[in-house]
Amino acid sequence: MHFEQYFGRQLKLAVPYIALCSLVTSSACAQVPATGTPVTPPANALASPTATTPQQVAVAQMPSALRPFKELIKDAKEHKGFFTLYQKDEKVWIEIRPGQFDQPFFFSYNIPSSLGERGLYGSQMGNSYQAVFKRIGNQVQLIAKNTDFYAAPGTPQAQAVAQAFSDSLLGNASVLSLPHAESKAILIDASTLLFADIPSYSTKLENAYRLTYAYDRSNSSFSKIYAEEKLSGLLVNSHFFTPRIAAAPLLPSPVAIPTPPLTTPDPRSFFVGFYYSFSALPATPMRPRLADDRLGHFVSTSHDFSDDLTPSTARYFINRWRLEKTEAEPGIALSEPKQPIVYWLDQNIPEKYRATISAGVLEWNKAFEKIGFKNAIVVKQQSDKDQFDTMDANHASIRWFVGSDVGFAIGPTKVDKRSGEILDADIAVSDIFSRGIRRAVAEDMHTTALGSAQTNHLDCNFTQLASIEMGFALDLLEARGAIDMAGPKAEELAQAYLKHVVMHELGHSLGLRHNFRSSTIYSMKQLQDPVFTKQHGMAGSVMDYLPFNLSAKGEVQGEYLMSSLGPYDYWAISYAYQEFTAEQESAELAKIAARSTEPALSFATDEDAVPGLLSDPDVNSFDLGSDPLAYFQKRLLLSRELWDRLQDKIKNQQLKTGDSYEALRRSFEYGFSQFSRSLPLATKYIGGTSFLRDHAGTARATFTPVAVEQQRLALKIIADSLFTSKSFVFAPEFLSRLGVDHFQANNRNDVSIFARVSALQTSVLDQLMSDLVAVRLLNSAERVKDANKTLGLNELYSTLQTAIWSELTSASEISAARRNLQREHLKRIANTLIRPAASTPADARSLQRAQATQLLTALRKAMQKSYTPETRAHLSESAASLSEVLKASLIRSGV
Repeated sequence: MHFEQYFGRQLKLAVPYIALCSLVTSSACAQVPATGTPVTPPANALASPTATTPQQVAVAQMPSALRPFKELIKDAKEHKGFFTLYQKDEKVWIEIRPGQFDQPFFFSYNIPSSLGERGLYGSQMGNSYQAVFKRIGNQVQLIAKNTDFYAAPGTPQAQAVAQAFSDSLLGNASVLSLPHAESKAILIDASTLLFADIPSYSTKLENAYRLTYAYDRSNSSFSKIYAEEKLSGLLVNSHFFTPRIAAAPLLPSPVAIPTPPLTTPDPRSFFVGFYYSFSALPATPMRPRLADDRLGHFVSTSHDFSDDLTPSTARYFINRWRLEKTEAEPGIALSEPKQPIVYWLDQNIPEKYRATISAGVLEWNKAFEKIGFKNAIVVKQQSDKDQFDTMDANHASIRWFVGSDVGFAIGPTKVDKRSGEILDADIAVSDIFSRGIRRAVAEDMHTTALGSAQTNHLDCNFTQLASIEMGFALDLLEARGAIDMAGPKAEELAQAYLKHVVMHELGHSLGLRHNFRSSTIYSMKQLQDPVFTKQHGMAGSVMDYLPFNLSAKGEVQGEYLMSSLGPYDYWAISYAYQEFTAEQESAELAKIAARSTEPALSFATDEDAVPGLLSDPDVNSFDLGSDPLAYFQKRLLLSRELWDRLQDKIKNQQLKTGDSYEALRRSFEYGFSQFSRSLPLATKYIGGTSFLRDHAGTARATFTPVAVEQQRLALKIIADSLFTSKSFVFAPEFLSRLGVDHFQANNRNDVSIFARVSALQTSVLDQLMSDLVAVRLLNSAERVKDANKTLGLNELYSTLQTAIWSELTSASEISAARRNLQREHLKRIANTLIRPAASTPADARSLQRAQATQLLTALRKAMQKSYTPETRAHLSESAASLSEVLKASLIRSGV
């Protein structure tokens, strides 16, 4: 494939040089390159992406003589602020007064604009530091202080900590002026300090594209500056470039290779916006509040070496806003806070969604009212008169953003590490809530080289997963005739889901973590009652990842989406924000945390949801109801219902003339997404253990094995849904009409049921036959008095083998898909018997050998019957391979 064809655009083979200013005056001579002609920076900048490190830039721009302060800023516009800024044309200087050196302040950066793909989006929050300006001779250093390690000031321990843990240099610049005659302030060039890759964005670019992009100072510029009493902000339009892009390989690569950027006119050149904020830290740090592991709050972790009387140096301060009551009149339960938490709606939010977003934010005021705060949260709309940028450090905001690939929403915060006080929050919501939601999911549900980097930077990928969930729900409702995608009900659902997502992300920005156990507190029957759910919510917390509440055929339909806070949300807000005196706080917080045994306050978070040696089947994302296993079964039925209705449309010729077949394919893929999400979660029951965060005194065990009856039911659901010969059967006339979007260059192949089913089967098989599951099952027997009341390894292996090789007893033909599944099963047996890992339990190997011996006997017996050549060849090869495996010598891992 030709280079030009590979990128879909003509790329020039040579980049013409232009006249460049010397390094000493490069910022004053910054130019914007002509469209389609990226400027090649000087040779010393081309040498390495590190050519713009602060140390090198500062040395290159060392002035020969200092100029008088007023002479340097003559005719410049003054912007008084936390650090006073002076601007003249494209030049910007920062004034630093003597008293501002070595004084900690809050330094942060955000990313207002970017490339719009692969995790590189605009409106995203960056990092923050407690920083200082330090003067070394005629150099000014921007130092990020190490706040992770602490000891009481003035003590020998403080000296030891300072010697043990280094600060970091973020940037530096030369002093350009003589001290001001009165204030003694000096000036530095803001471009020298900030025209550099402080955010280390080149690493993100390399991760996304596997190309090296360098920061180009000569073509970077200031887009906006802003200053007020406690803030100085500068928006830098940063240019990144690469001199050339290699031609596509002549032969296919064994691994997927990401393409260069697909969203820029020329993939060699693009601009990224960095908004830098210099702002004041609170003069008096907020009194920190210690976290309790029975509730889920984000924490600021530091290590205190002041004494050695505690078993650990770690301190965990809850991240929370400073919310303090005004003096309330006697007998009045509610009072206004001295300073409310204000969220600004950015101007880039479409007007049709602003009311819904505001409603999602203000829903949290109900929790604050319970603890005595009236109007704790306020929403304001940014207007043309507001000169600030919502990406600065002094304005919590909600912003809209778009991208060329699947979107998400995220609610990060920045905190004062001294106390855990939240100083800034910028919630970013992507454009996936209109009826075009159905187009938000990639045509092919498999991971691609393009998509693999999309969520690496995210702490919360709720909306990205929710977009698939919403697509499935809308397609099913449309197939049922319950909704018209062009009608008002579809718009109503989109608005309701937006409110739900904003409530979730707002909770993060208030300091709350996920709660993945909260979805289990109500029964399926309660969830079918809209009056109940409007009052109590659909789960214990909006901080769960909740699916659409879809009823099966014949069931009463309740609320589709959670429209209010849950009981856990009120509890978590109470612990973080209820006011107490310093003397009362410890005892009162202990009382609040002690409520953790109440069923409605059940809590587990991200690390609890990941199956490992402890696998709790009640802790999941996108499940609903007190019986997760029943929910999984229901979801599989809903997927089959969607497929059946789609096939009926083809059979009965119900598609409208002129409709694209691509819509069928999308709906088909949504059905598979439910299988892909549900079946792996069902495997958590096998050897599963309920895990509680109780402290002493509750009389409840921390670890409780899942009942053997539930484990057997889960195993049966998996076997019947995935491993039987009738698990996936589709009409040929349906499969032959699963069309594609012909305007998209990728994914023009037809649908391979074989590939999709095989990927799902092998994924689940890997989990069930893993050493981890074997160890879980063996450990479960140790936690019960009667070991016979646990699922044994032999039962697991036997059940799988019977389901996978069912044709051996029925004497029926074996399809190509089934033959592939059986080969995958044999591969895993062979690996365990011949090349066991160091972690493989001895019982797992001996039991699989016994199962393999039985299987070989069954294979030899089956070969005596009459089959097609394909089935007979498969049985013969399987028997031969298994016989060799049983005879082979053991190869120990690492020996």
